[in-house]
Amino acid sequence: MDAELTEIIAELVSRETENPPGNERRAAEYVHEWLTDRGVDAELVAEPYEDRPQVAARVGDGDPTVVLNGHIDVVPAGDREEWSRPPYGAEVEDGRLYGRGSADMKTGVAVGMKALADLKAPIESGELGGSLALQAVIGEETAEPGTKTLLERGHDGDYGVVLEPTGMRTATSEKGLAWYEITVAGEPSHASRPTQGDNAISNARPVLAALEAYDDRIGEREDDLVGRAHATVTQIEAGTKENVVPEDAVITVDRRFLPDESADQLDAEIDDLLAEVEADHGVETSWRRTRTYESAAIDPDSRLADVFREASAERADVPTDPWGVKASTDVRNFVNDASIEAITWGPGDLAQAHTYDEHVELADATAGLRALEDALGTLLDE
Repeated sequence: MDAELTEIIAELVSRETENPPGNERRAAEYVHEWLTDRGVDAELVAEPYEDRPQVAARVGDGDPTVVLNGHIDVVPAGDREEWSRPPYGAEVEDGRLYGRGSADMKTGVAVGMKALADLKAPIESGELGGSLALQAVIGEETAEPGTKTLLERGHDGDYGVVLEPTGMRTATSEKGLAWYEITVAGEPSHASRPTQGDNAISNARPVLAALEAYDDRIGEREDDLVGRAHATVTQIEAGTKENVVPEDAVITVDRRFLPDESADQLDAEIDDLLAEVEADHGVETSWRRTRTYESAAIDPDSRLADVFREASAERADVPTDPWGVKASTDVRNFVNDASIEAITWGPGDLAQAHTYDEHVELADATAGLRALEDALGTLLDE
């Protein structure tokens, strides 16, 4: 295990950066200070939010430029009683470091920091060509424009590596995510006179049935790397009081979509679905898309992907077959918004993300650092 890497991970995990509300500042300041202490050109970027700075750092000024990207926000720890260790204690036991964000994805950020510092000398001496950049970004957990803002401000490059915990498998595609909020109208009345009103919960039944049928239909759409499309009802909210017929019901739908689908296409499908329900059942509905992570994909046989597959296989015996990630990451900002060839890759187990007793295997973190530096050495030496 790399002792300095463990120290960086522990320091990042110990700095609570929950989002919401967006407490990333202390971690951003640590990343900035750690890099500048090692002579790396690093900047605190007070955009898109002045009180939530991001870090943009770079060594070298040649081509190609590889951009390492990691988010420093984490989801809330939740019920502290469910943790067997303090969620921000960064405790190490049996080769594991425990804490919120240890897997998702402060280990990735730490690995990026260490690689930047380790490769500074060979890049600046000309032993390695090109340049290496690091982004420590805010707001990934809530689809805020942290990464997008840095790319738009010129903190970009020729390749991107989003350091999420993929077990060092190389993802060349990812599913998209769209959340829909569908409101079904009713008319309130006293529950002692239910026929005087129009029960929104009853009106929601044909909507729920239509959504279930929609999920079955789109389940026939499948991508070789990321699997099938889904539309899952995840929340229903209705009613204001026990004795009041509810005037509306709000249904939340989690729509996971494939690289060849778009948010505009999804909007049209939801529109058509609700129009059919309204025509057949006479219920009134409205909807809005509340959050979107676009899907993204690059050529599975790209040079970038091949280099990372080879390095991961060599350092950690990771499978080299083409693969995609079913979660959503900021890789979409590289591929879709900035037209930069990018992958999702990093040490750690994605199954640990957002869990109680989240942890990372420190041996895997060290293997990830070595594989990353091997891959960067290959890319920058071409």
